[in-house]
Amino acid sequence: MSNRTDRDIEINGVPASAEPRPGQCLRTFLREQGNFGVKKGCDGGDCGACTVHVDGTPVHSCIYPAVRAGGHAVTTVEGLAPTSGALHPMQQQFLDRQGFQCGFCTAGMVMTAATFDEEQKADLPRNLKGNLCRCTGYRAIADAVCGEAAHGESSHPDPAGPGSGTAGEGQPELRPGQLGDDVPAPAGLAIVTGTASFTLDVPASELPGLLHLKLLRSPHAHARVLSIDATEALRIPGVAAVFTHEDAPAQLFSTAQHELYTDDPDDTRVLDDIVRFVGQRIAAVVADTVASAEAGVRALKVEYQVLDAVFTPQDAMRPGAPLVHGDKDAATARIGRPERNIVAELHSELGDVAAAFAAADFIHEQTYRTQRVQHTALETHAAIASIDDGGRLQVRTSSQVPFLVRRTLGRLFGLPEERIRVVAGRVGGGFGGKQEVLTEDIVALAALKLRRPVQLEFTRTEQFTASTTRHPFTIRLKAAASQAGQLTALQLDVLTNAGAYGNHSVGVMFHGCGESLAVYNCANKKVDAHAVYTHTVPSGAFRGYGLSQMIFAIESAVDELAAGIGMDPMEFRRRNMVREGDDMLSTHPDPEEDVLYGSYGLDQCTRLVQDALERGRERYRDAALDDLGPDWVTGEGSALSMIDTVPPRGHFAHSKLRLLPDGSYQVDVGTAEFGNGTTTVHAQLAATALSTTAGRVTVRQSDTDLVDHDSGAFGSAGTVVAGKATLAAAEELAVRIRAFAAGIRQVQSSGCVLEGDAVVCEGTRVPLSELYDAAAAAGVELSAAGHWGGTPRSVAFNVHGFRVAVNTGTGELRILQSVQAADAGVVVNPRQCRGQIEGGIAQALGAALYEEVRVDDAGRVTTDILRHYHIPSFADVPRSEVYFADTSDKLGPLGAKSMSESPFNPVAPALANAIRNATGVRFAELPIARDKIYLALKEAGRIPSRH
Repeated sequence: MSNRTDRDIEINGVPASAEPRPGQCLRTFLREQGNFGVKKGCDGGDCGACTVHVDGTPVHSCIYPAVRAGGHAVTTVEGLAPTSGALHPMQQQFLDRQGFQCGFCTAGMVMTAATFDEEQKADLPRNLKGNLCRCTGYRAIADAVCGEAAHGESSHPDPAGPGSGTAGEGQPELRPGQLGDDVPAPAGLAIVTGTASFTLDVPASELPGLLHLKLLRSPHAHARVLSIDATEALRIPGVAAVFTHEDAPAQLFSTAQHELYTDDPDDTRVLDDIVRFVGQRIAAVVADTVASAEAGVRALKVEYQVLDAVFTPQDAMRPGAPLVHGDKDAATARIGRPERNIVAELHSELGDVAAAFAAADFIHEQTYRTQRVQHTALETHAAIASIDDGGRLQVRTSSQVPFLVRRTLGRLFGLPEERIRVVAGRVGGGFGGKQEVLTEDIVALAALKLRRPVQLEFTRTEQFTASTTRHPFTIRLKAAASQAGQLTALQLDVLTNAGAYGNHSVGVMFHGCGESLAVYNCANKKVDAHAVYTHTVPSGAFRGYGLSQMIFAIESAVDELAAGIGMDPMEFRRRNMVREGDDMLSTHPDPEEDVLYGSYGLDQCTRLVQDALERGRERYRDAALDDLGPDWVTGEGSALSMIDTVPPRGHFAHSKLRLLPDGSYQVDVGTAEFGNGTTTVHAQLAATALSTTAGRVTVRQSDTDLVDHDSGAFGSAGTVVAGKATLAAAEELAVRIRAFAAGIRQVQSSGCVLEGDAVVCEGTRVPLSELYDAAAAAGVELSAAGHWGGTPRSVAFNVHGFRVAVNTGTGELRILQSVQAADAGVVVNPRQCRGQIEGGIAQALGAALYEEVRVDDAGRVTTDILRHYHIPSFADVPRSEVYFADTSDKLGPLGAKSMSESPFNPVAPALANAIRNATGVRFAELPIARDKIYLALKEAGRIPSRH
């Protein structure tokens, strides 16, 4: 019998060791009690990552007062299993079906689904509406909840599938758990049990004296800070310090992180006395609790001189416009023309565009616009800085680029890199948003000043108002074609909105104007592009890095050209897309020297999508006629994309492998894991080279103490750069192991073969554990290192197709069929790669249909919580067919290519083309929301009359 009183809170069958504070929510109380499986994703009951059970009923603990749990039994994911060491059936199903990617939302999903009966499982769109996932696209989650395996929507032209047979000439024979196998994620068990360690999942005992930092942010779009009075703030109990621009280093830097820091303008200070957007940090308050720090922020008194501001790039480029960074020297800060608010610009012409237009049979002109989109990773930006016993700065952060963060902190604070250690735990989603320094610099400043651990965690509102977004593009496009189906001219005037700071704006502009044009053979191409400062929330790196915006315009125009000359759009694409051996030309007369066709599968991808749409034509025709009614029209559309597999100008990785005493292997890599699946890929690549299974390879990663350097997990480089380094290390270690075994067996190394947990030397098995002991006795470490510099680079291709139905009376859109074909080379892990593609499709659908960071006339972000910013929920995402081209890339590790960013890129234009095919109306601005569809159809006279 329980002795629980009405005030006692029982957590996983054990009484809580403390009472909740007044006003405390159940989520923070549970985390303070060490239940780190309870996640923070939204602050407002919108995402479900914090779901727990109260007397068996699922609740969002972030909006459930902790005091209300008194007298009740609270169950978190850590206590869900009926017995210690076992798994609840729902946990087992998520583990078996890998119903996760980054895993940050998974505990909440499991807790919600664990209460479902069969009737609820039959209606997941309704019953999972309170749980959001940004990574998976929900198909894997549906399979996990319902206990179903995938039903073959992922396939390959070869029935045997990718990676079957051998890994290629000269490669070892493949075994289960190697290349091409659906190896489970190594962190799977920890994810489904809530024990995977994300950034802030650190016990209080490991951070004695922890302080919390909160930021005062600007209410003005442009102002000078004249004074900050911290007197009242410092009187608040628990407040340890207040930091302002007077305490910050004078060094300018960019929050953007690249291998070459000179790729971005140095236009930012840790704390500045000039604010350039609503939400910019002004001062930092550090206190012993979050509540005290927040009270300290409210107590600060700031005197501002409000300055004129400019909010659109068109206005910002006009003579006499308010200057965003007019105080900076162009050469020193690497800003294009600060006196005109221009971060960077590009002007290029290949051939004679004017003559091509004069001779054209058909010309299409249109202005295309793409909007701001938030990454909305469910784990917000967060970091903890501390000083270790040796006086070294330690930073634990939610970052895609820990080594580059270390370099930036060294530049800012004048510290040698060996005096800084940066660690990324498991990262709860990235999508480019965590290729920035947005928290690490300010907690480092506080920790260095106070010599105590300091933690900063962004709220969801801060994510929307004070981190970064996708760059909005305005693209004035003019394109021409001949009646014979030749693309004869492309002219683009591109304007990108950098926001208040130029982080990533240079690279996004140049990259956007790269592969989007290079994928088509066209003798006449002209580009004029400008990245422009405005007094708005900064733009940054986002999945696709400029390509998705440009591809939306170009692929929409391709369909219009095809319609104008009466040709099938896919046939028009085939006639003009690059073929293996063609020069890939965008804005330069010569192709990039280090970009090669490592393999070519674009032709296969177009055929796979076209064949799938043709099969679906009959399948969905009857469904449309039977279910939709007379006001509905249907159509199909497609789009293609190409992407370089590695960022330009060098992307570096270093990997170490060693044999362990038990005969297994350990891999050390620098790249981070945030649902991109690189942990599994590294284990599989090493296992293949070492003729063992992935289960015998453990991976340590994203710690600057482990390896020499890693440029980071961005630009889809986790497999093709870091993976190449791991493969090189594994191949070298295999040689060393065989040579050492040959020495102790006194045979030729050619007679020694690695086989699972042993070396077979001329028929005699030598267990690797015995080999380790022999090497240790001889003072030999059986280890190896591998490096890769990111060049030469290959290209990857994606083609997407949709079949849609549109209600001409209401503007409602239904996706009847979604299909994507990908040229990923040899697919290292098909289930994992399919998940990347499905997640990219889901995120792209959100950007195509409803996601938009809205900024008002005063520069304020108004979509600052999840319920005001619609990301796809379970009900919004169709199940997509996924196909892989049958290629093997000669540049990638064992034939593999990258496949993280690229699935996003062709989705929006394919959808717009399908809607155009159904309705006859071209939508040239994203998002294509239902109200926009209705109004456009009404304007075009397509709304049916009512009698």
